[in-house]
Amino acid sequence: MSHILIVEDEAIIRTALRKLLERHRYKVSEAGSVREALSKYRVNEVDLVISDLRLPGAPGTDLLKHAGEVPVLIMTSYASLRSAVDSMRMGAADYIAKPFDHDEMLATVRRVIGKAEQSRAQAPVDKGNPGTIAGMIGDSQVMRELYGRIHKVAPTDATVLVHGETGTGKELVAKAIHEESRRAGKPLISVNCAAIPETLIESELFGYEKGAFTGAQSAREGLVAAADGGTLFLDEIGELPLEAQARLLRVIQEGEVRPIGSIESHKVDVRLVTATHRNLRQLAAERKFREDLYYRINVVQMTLAPLRERGRDVLALAEHLLEKFCTKIERPLLRLSPEAVQAVTTYTWPGNVRELENAIQRAVILTDRDSREIDHRTLDIDLDLVPVEEAIGEPRPRSLHTDPREDLSLEDYFARFVIEHQDTMSETELAKKLGVSRKCLWERRQKLGIPRKKTRRSAVAEA
Repeated sequence: MSHILIVEDEAIIRTALRKLLERHRYKVSEAGSVREALSKYRVNEVDLVISDLRLPGAPGTDLLKHAGEVPVLIMTSYASLRSAVDSMRMGAADYIAKPFDHDEMLATVRRVIGKAEQSRAQAPVDKGNPGTIAGMIGDSQVMRELYGRIHKVAPTDATVLVHGETGTGKELVAKAIHEESRRAGKPLISVNCAAIPETLIESELFGYEKGAFTGAQSAREGLVAAADGGTLFLDEIGELPLEAQARLLRVIQEGEVRPIGSIESHKVDVRLVTATHRNLRQLAAERKFREDLYYRINVVQMTLAPLRERGRDVLALAEHLLEKFCTKIERPLLRLSPEAVQAVTTYTWPGNVRELENAIQRAVILTDRDSREIDHRTLDIDLDLVPVEEAIGEPRPRSLHTDPREDLSLEDYFARFVIEHQDTMSETELAKKLGVSRKCLWERRQKLGIPRKKTRRSAVAEA
């Protein structure tokens, strides 16, 4: 049973959250301020901290320096999304805007706790500080582990196989390995095996002698020989034809390359780094990839995580790319609007860094010159930030006058609070107490079907 600490000064929201989480088998503790939380509990020993951003005495982000590896989920109003984004830069695991419904909260809690458990389950490669890699951006656990492995493997001559989805930046890993090796002063030759026609791949890789085939009017050195003394990076090696695989196996085993049409082999000293998004073991079982070559290249495996598993790295990457493209087209630096940040951090990015790069570049180009922010619409990614309403028909009935001791959803608590206090509070006071903007309060009234009652003061004024 995961232990969650709620830090929220509004008792109605705190009670709603406690009932909701306890109903879903979470152990819950609660506090009304940062000071109370630190005095009553060991914050670094719970599984998750859910804290309001604005608290009496000190902001919820002050808990970040006491939480250690415990994830902190920040709650904030829609009017304060910029502050929520800043809290993520400070180390918060995620943020959720108020008011929210119980499904949204539960999904966020499960996701944040799940990521934390997964990170703890994976033993880090290097418990020290592995540092960063030039050209690679990210400080998530999976990226720190990758940096540590690169630092260990690069100084050796071991063959490396990099797994990763398309667009994750596998060539950057090969470049990092090369630049941290003793071969750094020698060439790094990169070859995309999927980009060269099958009829030309052997001649491109291994070279050919004059007259070896029609059109071979002079001898030509292959890319393997060109990488002599350095590193050869074969991207998408799963696309390499079987005939070329046999020749590559000889290069690995004997350290020799024989050009097409030649009867002599030449010694080469090449460090091989390969990459693929395919399952080479399965391809070998299906006889679509040489099994002996698979075992030769699978000496050290590295996995480059997709963007959706890198947590806050996606925001750091987006801001880096934003600066890069603004500089490239010579325009003042833009910033992402809160809605754009929400889109970037919520979208799953099936195309990974390549798709993110395209989206940011497109947004920089299309944003008006007099604007200083990129709107989420300009990003033009397939993401709907507005929750899908129920199918056409009558809304589900809600009991707004039930016993307060019964378990209610967060929306029920929101509705109860508005109904019970709208006669004594102004709209501004109601919105402030609920931690939302007046616009958001109005929209929530419409959704929940709560009419706005006229106060006595406004009724007198109208009379």
